[in-house]
This record gives sequence, structure tokens and C-alpha cells, in this order.
Amino acid sequence: MTDIDVNKAITTAVKTGKVYFGAEFAIQSARTGKAKMIIIASNCPTEIRRDLEYYCKLSNIPLIVYKGSSIDLAMVCGKPFIISALTIREPGDSEILRLIETVESEGTHGGSE
Repeated sequence: MTDIDVNKAITTAVKTGKVYFGAEFAIQSARTGKAKMIIIASNCPTEIRRDLEYYCKLSNIPLIVYKGSSIDLAMVCGKPFIISALTIREPGDSEILRLIETVESEGTHGGSE
């Protein structure tokens, strides 16, 4: 997926699916395995990123690193606050879960870094 496709998929997921914002919710979702995917901004704080990588690996939840900053991620989501992490519980009409296939086929963690 290109950068534009990723942004469109995130925007569509926010509008039509169940998406939650915030690092604490993302960590909780990763711990309990209740997420389909977690996306973090490229400038997500190291401690939060480390926790999410750990819990996502344990729960087998894909973790995608968005190439933009938390401000860029907020703009794509249409929110007036910075977003370091977002949790996809239901993708809605978006093709956001195709990001996982792209990441796996590229053989990289994060894909859009």
C-alpha cells in the first residue's frame, strides 16, 4: 500500500469502524488481545513503543509503525489532539487489515517506516 492508501484506510477505519485513541488503551487492548491491529506514530515514546511491541507479540496482534508523527496521525484521523497510538477493534469499510499482508510480504516490521 502506498502512503496515500494507508492514510485513506486509516481515515475510513476511523469513520466506519471501531477505533480507539491513546497509548493506554492500546496497551490494555494488546494485553487482553482485543485488537485487530495497533498503529503507532513514528515518534511514539520509546517506553510505550517497547510495551506495545512486547504485548502485541504475546497476543499475536499486528503492530504497524505509521511513518508520520503523532500530529500527522491526528490529522489523518481528523482529531484536534496528538495521537501516538490507535487501536483498531473493527476495521469497518476500510481495507486497513491489508496493511498486515503488505508488511508480511515485504518482510519488515512496520511496513510504512
